Amino acid sequence: MDKFKFSLTDITVIKSLMSRHGAVFKKSLGQNFLTDPAVCPAMAEEAVRGAERKVGVIEIGAGIGVLTKELLERAEKVVCVELDERLFPILNETLAGYDNLTLVRGDILKIDLHSIIKENFDGMDTVVCANLPYYITSPVIMKLLEDELPISKIIVMVQKEAGERLTARVGAREAGAVTAAVNFYADAEKLFDVPRTSFMPSPKVDSCVIRLDLKKRANYNTADKKCFFDTVKAAFGQRRKTILNSLSNGLNLTKEKTAIALSNAKIANNIRAEALTMEELVRLSNEIFKLR
Repeated sequence: MDKFKFSLTDITVIKSLMSRHGAVFKKSLGQNFLTDPAVCPAMAEEAVRGAERKVGVIEIGAGIGVLTKELLERAEKVVCVELDERLFPILNETLAGYDNLTLVRGDILKIDLHSIIKENFDGMDTVVCANLPYYITSPVIMKLLEDELPISKIIVMVQKEAGERLTARVGAREAGAVTAAVNFYADAEKLFDVPRTSFMPSPKVDSCVIRLDLKKRANYNTADKKCFFDTVKAAFGQRRKTILNSLSNGLNLTKEKTAIALSNAKIANNIRAEALTMEELVRLSNEIFKLR
């Protein structure tokens, strides 16, 4: 069968496809389909940029295949993990003619990505590329990072505010727990904005595309990785409180012990977590580890 001949960012085409297959937009799955023809080619180009080997791509959620199609044109192989089985007949139509696609029905937060990579991308440079639903952005990003997958980079479209937090400098006002977690595993960069008018249905917020380049190994000398992430979560858990109170409450430590850890880490106990640098967070978690 010939490859789909019409633009998958054309509103008329999108409505016709959905109507013909009896499908409707499902807000609970964060389905907002792109109508800006420039966005997905730019994301796909970024996914394969700089690769020294053939590239395999994991896509999270295909929608009607607008990003998938661009990835298939550039990558050696694409495996798309899609939760909504109602979209499969549409994808079988829009992506017909491509022999380098594997569709997998599943929840990205539960599926075994190590097995998918091993079975599909042997000898390839593996990347993740996706238009992420806003409601699962942080959980998906953290799963991709914490699972320590053999991937080189992650290119994702996310809500603009989330993207700015994910790519912020640790110690900046907009930084949060997820900022420190991302910085632990990757070098993050915001690539470009995507206005809300680029989607149908149009969401209430703007988006942006970010890139995470995975570090081959952590650059930080943490005494215990779990303690580091527990410390970060507690520190940012109550952003309006001082670091002394947020850590004491979040880690169930006495204020006396918390004060000792802060003093040994050379951190004032009356500042807030957003003022801490990555190095200070690591130093603090190492001192807390000694006390636990």
